[in-house]
Amino acid sequence: LSLRCFLRTSAMDAASDPYLPYDGGGDCIPLRELHRRGNAGGRRGCSRAEGSRVLEGPGPAVPCVRIAAAVTARPGPAGWRGQWRFSTLLYTAKSGTHYTMTNGGSISSSTHLLDLLDEPIPGVGTYDDFHTIDWVRERCKDRERHRRINSKKKESAWEMTKSLYDAWSGWLVVTLTGLASGALAGLIDIAADWMTDLKEGICLSALWYNHEQCCWGSNETTFEERDKCPQWKTWAELIIGQAEGPGSYIMNYIMYIFWALSFAFLAVSLVKVFAPYACGSGIPEIKTILSGFIIRGYLGKWTLMIKTITLVLAVASGLSLGKEGPLVHVACCCGNIFSYLFPKYSTNEAKKREVLSAASAAGVSVAFGAPIGGVLFSLEEVSYYFPLKTLWRSFFAALVAAFVLRSINPFGNSRLVLFYVEYHTPWYLFELFPFILLGVFGGLWGAFFIRANIAWCRRRKSTKFGKYPVLEVIIVAAITAVAAFPNPYTRLNTSELIKELFTDCGPLESSSLCDYRNDMNASKIVDDIPDRPAGLGVYSAIWQLCLALIFKIIMTVFTFGIKVPSGLFIPSMAIGAIAGRIVGIAVEQLAYYHHDWFIFKEWCEVGADCITPGLYAMVGAAACLGGVTRMTVSLVVIVFELTGGLEYIVPLMAAVMTSKWVGDAFGREGIYEAHIRLNGYPFLDAKEEFTHTTLAADVMRPRRSDPPLAVLTQDNMTVDDIENMINETSYNGFPVIMSKESQRLVGFALRRDLTIAIESARKKQEGIVGSSRVCFAQHTPSLPAESPRPLKLRSILDMSPFTVTDHTPMEIVVDIFRKLGLRQCLTPPWYHHKKRYPPSYGPDGKPRPRVHNVQLSPVTSEGEEAGEEARLLSSTTL
Repeated sequence: LSLRCFLRTSAMDAASDPYLPYDGGGDCIPLRELHRRGNAGGRRGCSRAEGSRVLEGPGPAVPCVRIAAAVTARPGPAGWRGQWRFSTLLYTAKSGTHYTMTNGGSISSSTHLLDLLDEPIPGVGTYDDFHTIDWVRERCKDRERHRRINSKKKESAWEMTKSLYDAWSGWLVVTLTGLASGALAGLIDIAADWMTDLKEGICLSALWYNHEQCCWGSNETTFEERDKCPQWKTWAELIIGQAEGPGSYIMNYIMYIFWALSFAFLAVSLVKVFAPYACGSGIPEIKTILSGFIIRGYLGKWTLMIKTITLVLAVASGLSLGKEGPLVHVACCCGNIFSYLFPKYSTNEAKKREVLSAASAAGVSVAFGAPIGGVLFSLEEVSYYFPLKTLWRSFFAALVAAFVLRSINPFGNSRLVLFYVEYHTPWYLFELFPFILLGVFGGLWGAFFIRANIAWCRRRKSTKFGKYPVLEVIIVAAITAVAAFPNPYTRLNTSELIKELFTDCGPLESSSLCDYRNDMNASKIVDDIPDRPAGLGVYSAIWQLCLALIFKIIMTVFTFGIKVPSGLFIPSMAIGAIAGRIVGIAVEQLAYYHHDWFIFKEWCEVGADCITPGLYAMVGAAACLGGVTRMTVSLVVIVFELTGGLEYIVPLMAAVMTSKWVGDAFGREGIYEAHIRLNGYPFLDAKEEFTHTTLAADVMRPRRSDPPLAVLTQDNMTVDDIENMINETSYNGFPVIMSKESQRLVGFALRRDLTIAIESARKKQEGIVGSSRVCFAQHTPSLPAESPRPLKLRSILDMSPFTVTDHTPMEIVVDIFRKLGLRQCLTPPWYHHKKRYPPSYGPDGKPRPRVHNVQLSPVTSEGEEAGEEARLLSSTTL
């Protein structure tokens, strides 16, 4: 819209100069209301500054408004058509020495320029639930607020203090968000660990201790049975007094199922009764909200409270879910609540989304102990609008949240996560092949999971089974508990399972995964343990891991999406870690027994520590998570921060990219985008490529055969007429035209703003009745003396709607909606009704002296205007 306009002026009086064509051809400029120019000549050019176009030159300030005809909008009416005549209208306002043309659709800026005497109407500029915000208008409102504060800060010390408070409010709100996110994450981790161990027993010496903490101070533990101590009692010991035997096993089995069902029932009941938005992962809805969609209550205080409580219960129930995804939702709830303490963010939906982007980074920071990975996750996966200052504040919020979580130390290992590991053996070139195979497995798993889970969720929505969420959760929890208890790897908390799979075998490890046959010399250092033949415990563990892999794959498909808080990060990582550990043990044994093969000969000598199975588990976890979410850069950084090993970035990158390529071969959508599409949220993915071959004219509504779209006139409608139109239609906005005869577009009025403005006028203004004339013009038309008081609604009008031609390709239209965040776009049929003027250059290639060739005369009516155009074209030598 930044046009280069060169206007030729002359010494003619404005009365004899009603139209002044500019060199670019196209539209004309009516100058009936223009005051006498200060200069006889000169050039005025259009420049671009802060979303406005300024026609520089002497004379009074004249706000200009572009006009358009048809509408392509989302959500609401898709288009409108009519017989339109196009021009650029100039309205005179004696307030400066420049001609100013506004652009951006800002209510505040339009009111400030065009209707200075009108007071702002409370509620105008806000949005209904399940509607999309207007990013352009919100950014204009923020610029207006910023200019107002800067203009007043030198008036007094109080205004300077308010200016400093406004400048620092962004850092204050992300600091509070980081503090709350870290504290809640530590509370959730501690409570989830305690309630998970509660399914197996209780610590009699201190009821608030979990199993590990209960045995820390015991002097009666052994190396082989370090998890057994007199202070910890299983439910079989407490109920029937037996620690071993079939009776003890059956009693512990029954109590495990009882506690799992109790936790699951309590979680789904709390969600159903108090906060239905607390279910699920929350990331699909967070992505949609950050793109500009309004979901009232999704980030409220009740959702925060219930999600925090039920997340602990859902994790403790043993369901195949994780707490990392919901922690992003919890952090965003904190950011949304704290943003209401600062007017800069509470009154501007676009600015509020900057806080939510920083909050999502803080959520991932405390979920994985990866502050940098959290910032990259917010940038790559969830954020829609991410300016540079949001990047800094996201980094700061992630830093504060990680610091608070580290201070709480919920796992007692001085780390931010439970499964922090370090490897000291380098990887070798031949290992890229199994790493890539793990990437292929991750891509296949991601494609299968997305299709299977979406199919199940769609069936849940379309059948009666979805009407009974409590019953579904109880059934899934019962099947999970019954099938998980016999296998020690599925009975474990999923985070504990990942920790065991990631951990490299050392002399202090008593897991069956480390049951190797060896005669290791005790004098050797821990980090130099050679590859050894697998013992019976390793082979038994492999079979149990295979069963656990099948169990996790099946149950995760049916668990993700039920009506309890359910994250997907940890189950996906667990599946990949199981597959990776199995592959790692297989490669390790292959290298041990066939070290003379050419692929092992150079690196894997006898007695050398060649293969690290835990590294394969880590790579497999990253590959499976990448296959499901299609994350790349942020995922590699998160896993890198988990392990602390810089040298393992290349294997991680190879596996993650392979999983993304394989997954994209079956479908380019990740699991979150698939759920957004399933729920019908209006989300334009910036990563999605559109290959439309249609034009804007093919998409506009209504069609030529449809009834014309409802429009408002500038000053010919009453309050009853507008209310009837609002009640009879479902459009979210209406174009405002000058009149039925001269259908020039004046602006665009939103349905919600019209309703609020009429209700407010009837309450606060006397004499406003149903027959009152509604005026959108700058000046109220003359009315009979007995007429009721007119209602001026110019202040709610968007005087500069964004326009494209109806020949614009749909690819460009989609990019405009996606990159500018428009709520509607006006699409005029320029090729039918655009005013034509002679070309600026003659047949000889020399500039045509148009001012001397074209005789302009005043036009006093619309009919004379049309005749003037015809005479102008016919009298010009081409």
